[in-house]
Amino acid sequence: MDRPAKLVAIPPRMRKQYGRGRMLIPSPLDVDALIRRIPRGKLITQTQIRERLASAAGAGCACPMTTAMFVRIAAEAAEEAARSGKIRITPYWRVIRDDGALFEKFPGGPSAQAERLENEGHSIERSGKLRVKDPARALVR
Repeated sequence: MDRPAKLVAIPPRMRKQYGRGRMLIPSPLDVDALIRRIPRGKLITQTQIRERLASAAGAGCACPMTTAMFVRIAAEAAEEAARSGKIRITPYWRVIRDDGALFEKFPGGPSAQAERLENEGHSIERSGKLRVKDPARALVR
């Protein structure tokens, strides 16, 4: 069951980074819906997700912790849907870190995310931590 998004005052411990104002605590379905709109061949960072959700809600920022949790939940739900035979699932693999790094906690880990991204035409750096080569060129605008 989804819970609605809500706006709260930015907590004092977060004001140094985000300032004063309102923070969005997003809805899991809102996070999922935003990821579903990312087209094949494009990427989005978690920071962009937070910025878009906050802007749409008229907030100064979106909670980084709950947004990250809901991205991971969307990924897990998408894989569960795929295992049950669904074809159109949330393309969670298109979500990357700000530096282009892939997510350890996504289903199958960074190697599975890398494989999906390569299938969509992205180049992956495989020396050290897996990351998208030149991610800025593929980010949604």
